[in-house]
Amino acid sequence: MATIGESLEAALQATATRPIPVSPQARMRFLVKTERGSTRRTAARLGCSQRQVERYLAGQAKQPTPRLAAALEREVRKSWQPRVRARAIRQAAQHGAIVETRARFGFTAAPGSTDDPRMRRITEQLPPDTTAQLLARHAAGAAEDELRDLLGAGLGHAYFQDRGRRAAGLEVTVTDIDHLDVDLT
Repeated sequence: MATIGESLEAALQATATRPIPVSPQARMRFLVKTERGSTRRTAARLGCSQRQVERYLAGQAKQPTPRLAAALEREVRKSWQPRVRARAIRQAAQHGAIVETRARFGFTAAPGSTDDPRMRRITEQLPPDTTAQLLARHAAGAAEDELRDLLGAGLGHAYFQDRGRRAAGLEVTVTDIDHLDVDLT
């Protein structure tokens, strides 16, 4: 089951123009640089000791534990090429993002229509304002439920309401996301 936050993060990381550093020492150096030289803040970010960060910087430690290796990769990917990432967010906020999903969609509609939730595969371009809200809330650390509500409103407007040309007042809910792919380009 795909989460919206993970899909957004993967789309943002796909905009990078250079690969992330490979060695643990180079990754640690990069993180310390992003924290303006503070080994204490870097250690807090990674969930390890300040001394461990200093060992990697000095080249005394070379093989991180699996937990530290995963934290190093995750944190480097989050901070890698911040200007490229910001440019991708600006462009997506201007043009919208393309979302491909397989999820259970339900809605409230006029009497006489079927509103039973059912699985649908939808590929649609989200409106720019919805994309901007989705990325802003993701960056602020919003909960998955809040992101799901925003995605439902955006897909409801783009797909079910045909960008406001039909089905006025339709409220779409998204549950059971089976697959979600976001493209910001």
